[in-house]
Amino acid sequence: MPMTTARNQRRRDPPVRKASLGLRLLAIADSNDAIGVVDQVRAGFPFSKFVRLEKASGLPRDILARLLGIPKRTLTRRQTEGRLRPDESDRVLRASAILELAHDLFEGDTEAATTWLQSSQPALGGETPLALAATEVGAREVEQLIGRLEHGVFS
Repeated sequence: MPMTTARNQRRRDPPVRKASLGLRLLAIADSNDAIGVVDQVRAGFPFSKFVRLEKASGLPRDILARLLGIPKRTLTRRQTEGRLRPDESDRVLRASAILELAHDLFEGDTEAATTWLQSSQPALGGETPLALAATEVGAREVEQLIGRLEHGVFS
């Protein structure tokens, strides 16, 4: 049996995804982690999570606000209050997952990922992934498309 070196082991280990919100969003394997995320959403994320997502995504605030379905004036109010509401936090979490998937699809190239997210996609009926991801059902469609693209399935 061949010896496994640390270098060879690293090659076989799946890459660790870094969540733009500081949470493990995509592969919550442990139910305690999922419950912890639900608790955070229910409490409402601190506004700093939105700011962190904004910086990580490279998207202008108005486009990100549209994706989240939060009017700009409401965002300003939330910034003053220092906290998002639970429903807004849930949408931030959903957007973060989509943005991370796109970022991974383009191997860490944030500019390529945001360009793709804002471009009309035939596999999404001509919609942009960002426009579709503004709803839960649309976000699942975008996730499925990204999964197909990652696996080389013609879409």
